[in-house]
Formats: sequence, C-alpha cells, structure tokens
Amino acid sequence: MRERLRAVPVSGTHHKAAVLGSPIAHSLSPVLHRAAYDELGLAGREYGRFEVDEAALPGFLAGLDDAEWAGLSLTMPLKRAVIPLLDAISDTAASVEAVNTVVFTEDGRRLGDNTDIPGIQEALRERGVTSVESAAILGAGATASSALAALARICTGEVTVYVRSAARADEMRGWGERLGVVVRTAPWDEAAGAFDAPLVIATTPAGTTDALAAAVPARPGTLFDVLYEPWPTALAAAWSERGGAVVGGLDLLVHQAVLQVEQMTGCEKAPLAAMRKAGEAALAAR
Repeated sequence: MRERLRAVPVSGTHHKAAVLGSPIAHSLSPVLHRAAYDELGLAGREYGRFEVDEAALPGFLAGLDDAEWAGLSLTMPLKRAVIPLLDAISDTAASVEAVNTVVFTEDGRRLGDNTDIPGIQEALRERGVTSVESAAILGAGATASSALAALARICTGEVTVYVRSAARADEMRGWGERLGVVVRTAPWDEAAGAFDAPLVIATTPAGTTDALAAAVPARPGTLFDVLYEPWPTALAAAWSERGGAVVGGLDLLVHQAVLQVEQMTGCEKAPLAAMRKAGEAALAAR
C-alpha cells in the first residue's frame, strides 16, 4: 500500500469526517480540520466529534454510510482496536500497530494509516532537526512508540528510553528491534540524564516531567514535548529559558492533521499556517 493514502477527490460525494475517542471533548481536531476546509474553500465539508470507546467502535463503524464519509481521526483508546475492523493498513501504521487515520475509498474500502509518525518528523524538520546522532525518550506509552518510529528515520545512533517499570522497558526494547533502532532503557529516577542527548522527546502525561525542570542544563539541545495543554509545561519553559529549542504538542497536532486533511480531501497541500493559527486561538480561548 502507498504510504501516503488518498481517500476521495475534492469534488467527491464523501463529505463527512470526524474524530473519535474517549474522552474526546478536549480534542482540537475539529478546529484544525474546519479551518483547513475554510481556507481551501471546501464548502459542504463536515467534521464532527464523537465519544466512542473500544466497545462501541464496531457498532459505530457498522452504522456509517461509506458513500458519505471521507475519513476518521482516531485518538485513544481506539488506535489499536480499529485495526481488525479495517480492510488494510499502511506500513507506517503496521510498524507500531497503531492507526490514527482512516480513509474511505471510492471502491468501498476502509484504509488505516498513522500520521503521528510523519507528523513528529515534520514538526522536527520545521525546526531544523533532520538528523541526530542520539536521542532520548521520556516515557514508554503509545506515543513513545510513535516517537521511536520517527527517530528510526532521523537518528543514526542509540535512543535511550526512560521508563518506570521493567515491563515497559521490555516493550520499548522490543519496539526498537522491530523498528531497527538501538534502544537502551534506563529507570525513571535517572531521567535527568536524558538532557545530555541532542534531542529529547517527552511523551508523558501532564505534570510528570515538572520535577525535571530544575535539571535542565545550561546549554540544552532540542526538546519535543508532545503536550499542548497546559502550555508551556514546566520543562518546556525551563528549556526555553536556557536557550534550548522547543517543539510543542500543538506542532505535532497540526502536522499530523495536515496529512489527514490531504488524505481525506484529496488536496495536494493543506494550509498549515491557517490550521496552526486556529489551534493557537482555540487554546488561548480555553
């Protein structure tokens, strides 16, 4: 399957899209996608938001009219649960067993992709980070595996992952073997050691890295903190104060949404700037 999926042409009858997950009320996806539709002049396009958990997902998908739907964005806890319900998934999605994008094709197929991985890569590229000799990841959840997959494309050396349990350490080493990345794991109480790396990706929930802010060195490299609310995190603020480059969660959210818009509409280039501006405004209003 092509790595960059295309659902339907812009002029097609497939005009509906939505984000699914649980919880979902906080999602910025409707703001970003609707901003893209407005900028592209795609009148009649709809983008909704539905509270759907793993148990409800099969029934929700079964009730959709494929002639009307262009695509779905998926957040937790649906990224793996959706895979058996699809006709096929891209190599990118298969690499981490996670789908965050479903496109509906003219011939009635439902195809899964993962735009988080290239989204991470594009967000870093935008800040001038295209290759690093080593990197560190804080955390070992679902986002960490996507971060590791992105690092497989730009990191030439070892990736150190800081984890809280032996089970998580085993999981991340397993992902490293699968993705072709040399992974070393270290306990969370040594997490400040991550800051020696030229690139640090923080993938943990809000508040988890706050205690590490005081340990940021005088000359830090690049921090990619995947959170976007609250922003800046204590770690991101300390990083910026010391002159380090910071990539935030909104950067990731916008870049992965850009790829989704292109797949779900058939447009060659989604309006990154307009989508980012809409996201920033929505966050400021909260």
